[in-house]
Order: sequence, then C-alpha cells, then structure tokens
Amino acid sequence: MTTWEYLTTPLLIHNTAAILNNWGKQGWELVQVVQGPEGGLVAYFKRPVSHQAAANSGLAAAAEAARQFEGEQQ
Repeated sequence: MTTWEYLTTPLLIHNTAAILNNWGKQGWELVQVVQGPEGGLVAYFKRPVSHQAAANSGLAAAAEAARQFEGEQQ
C-alpha cells in the first residue's frame, strides 16, 4: 500500500508558477488549490513516502518553504 505525505503552502498570485514548479521539482504533486480563510490561495500537495525517507522529511520541506517565503516577503 502506498503511504503519502502531505504539504500545504500559500500561493502568491504574482509568483504562482515558480512556487508550483519548485514543489514539483521536489516530487510533490498538486492536489488542490483552495481559498484560505483570509482570502489568499492555499495549495495542497502530496507525494509518496519512500521507506528510505526520514519520518519528518515533509516537515523539513515545509520549513525550507517557510524560509523561502519569508525571504521573498522582506
């Protein structure tokens, strides 16, 4: 049975393609884009978990995305 890990990230409307391409290059598949509670867009991604991957690899990817997002905001 395939085991999945999931990730959510905000989408900046002026940089949507770059954000989606970045996650796609890391093996994440876009599942859905929805409007967030405060009006922005939120992307939901998934990817299969490999048996060799660390248990918290999704957390590491999310932390890296947060660092990149914060860098763009400054």
